[in-house]
Amino acid sequence: MKTVLTTTAALLALATMAQAEGDADKGEKTFKKCKACHMIVSPDGDEIMKGGKTGPNLYGVIGRVAGSVEDFKYGDGLQAAAEAGFVWTEEALAEYVVDPKKYNDHHGWPAKTKMTYKLKKGGEDVAAYLATFPAPEAASE
Repeated sequence: MKTVLTTTAALLALATMAQAEGDADKGEKTFKKCKACHMIVSPDGDEIMKGGKTGPNLYGVIGRVAGSVEDFKYGDGLQAAAEAGFVWTEEALAEYVVDPKKYNDHHGWPAKTKMTYKLKKGGEDVAAYLATFPAPEAASE
């Protein structure tokens, strides 16, 4: 009986992890909501997703220190995250886009953020899509 319970618990854990993973193809479609403020441009200037300049370029965001795009003025929350050396993961970004102020506050950073849009669903898909564009440091390893 103990083995059955352990196996059931393990299977439930695996199912939960599978649900937490995003779908990059769906994320590409969902990112169209984000491109009003953000673009995806490779380090060599290849424009992958044309977008606004209100937000920073999101090429290589997964694996990059938050608030670290040169010449971009971040809100207080992401400035504090940068000072703390916080590095974006898919999971963190998926959680952040749901409610940036709440996310910053939860981490003890100033809640103030320039990102006012909240992505109610599909954050894990967008994060999976953005993960397909590795941070330049990660690509050279």
